[in-house]
Amino acid sequence: MSTPDLSTDPPIDHPSDQPLSPGTEPAPATFTVGEWVQITARITYLKTADPMPMLRPPDLVDADEVGQVMALRAINQVAVRFRRGTFLLGADQLSACTPEGRPRG
Repeated sequence: MSTPDLSTDPPIDHPSDQPLSPGTEPAPATFTVGEWVQITARITYLKTADPMPMLRPPDLVDADEVGQVMALRAINQVAVRFRRGTFLLGADQLSACTPEGRPRG
């Protein structure tokens, strides 16, 4: 039995070999630890930043409340300390602001 000639087969493309086009990967978090942020998007629940996270109701954080970034986590998650606790939020749900709540820019 003869072995097939592998030199004529087209190369197999692996997903990691492909260059990423704009918009295929979420943008990295642009926040730094200690920065002040506000929630910009409506949230359906809050996830605590505890070692054993729990889901909490969204009314624990007021719409205009300012929080401080405590840690940057994997998959574009940010741990933010608010008045009633520290919660994990997506970086796309937050915007930078001043400690008084004014937009930064």
